Formats: sequence, C-alpha cells, structure tokens
Amino acid sequence: MTDVPEISDEWYRHVVEFADANPPPVQWFMGHFTEASIILLGLLWLLAAWRRLGGGPRDRALVLVTPVLVVLAYGGSEGLKVLADQDRPCRLLTDLAIVADHCPPTGDWSFPSNHSTIAGALAAATLLLHRRLGWYAVPLAALAAFSRVYVGVHYPHDVVAGVLLGAVVVTAFTPLLTIPVADVLRRRTRRTEQPVPTRTDPARPSGR
Repeated sequence: MTDVPEISDEWYRHVVEFADANPPPVQWFMGHFTEASIILLGLLWLLAAWRRLGGGPRDRALVLVTPVLVVLAYGGSEGLKVLADQDRPCRLLTDLAIVADHCPPTGDWSFPSNHSTIAGALAAATLLLHRRLGWYAVPLAALAAFSRVYVGVHYPHDVVAGVLLGAVVVTAFTPLLTIPVADVLRRRTRRTEQPVPTRTDPARPSGR
C-alpha cells in the first residue's frame, strides 16, 4: 500500500509540525503517554472487571470474553498490517522532525495502528462492563490514538482505522460469545449447588 490519502498526509504534517513547536515538557508527556495510555486503559478494564466478578454468570462471562476479543482485535490489526504493507510516515517524510525517539524499522508497518486497535478494544470492553468507567476510557482511547500521530509514527487514517477495528470487534462479538459462555458457567454453578445425597446404612437385624 503506497498510496496514502492526501488529507491524511496533510493532517499528519500539521500535527507533527504542531508537536515540534510545543514546549519540551508537553513533548515529554506525550512521548511517555503514548505508551502508558495502554496500561491506563488496561487498569480501567481491570477495575470494571473486578466490579463484575461478584455478579451472575453473564457478568462473569463478560469478564472472560472481553479480554479474549481484545487479543483477537490486536491479531486482526497485525494481519491487516501484513496485507497493507504501508510504510511509516516518519520513514517517508524525512523532512519532518518527530517527537518519538526513533522511527520503527522497515517491516513494522503503519496501517492500522496496533496501539489504537488495543485502545479502542479496551475502551469498548470497559464500556460494556461498566458504563461510568467506560466514559473515562473512551476519551482516553481517543487521546492514545492521537498521541501516535503526535509523536510522528502513524498517519491519522492509521489510528482511526485501529480504533474502529478494536471497538467493532469487541462490540460485535461480545454478545455472541457471552451467551454460550454464560450458559456453561450457569450449568457449572447448578452442578456445584446440587446437594450431595447422603449414604445411609441398611437397617441391621436385631440380635437375640
């Protein structure tokens, strides 16, 4: 994939030039936030999952299903990278200074953004588990995606595609997988709650 949308190329230039003009403390924050944001989103998901663990089979099924789908979304983004073969903007537009310490090497393709895919998937998973925490996760995921453009390692269309991929995979497949997993958990709960029959000795004949 060598053709990059003109509007994405233009926006990339604007964002990177804006980032280059920012004060060093802002650049330092964004340079570290772009990695730390995934950890923060993971912590929000863990908090939302912990609040669901005490619920019924459906709640526990959601806790089991959503992280699996986050991993599947990431795997899908890796597969798309191989198909697209789009080089990083920081390797093509060498006239621009970037905030990132280095540009990923050739073969570490740009489309879609893995970070943005994970961010979108975690935000969607958190929103499904806990509405209030989800509303913190959504803007955090958006900022995480923007940070990938800010530091200069992705085009805007890379991060938009990544966020959408992650969110769609989790949102679309969670209901489909939660139902059978909840049924399995429900059956296991019934089996463990069934009373164990007590064994009684047969009546002994009275002796004379």
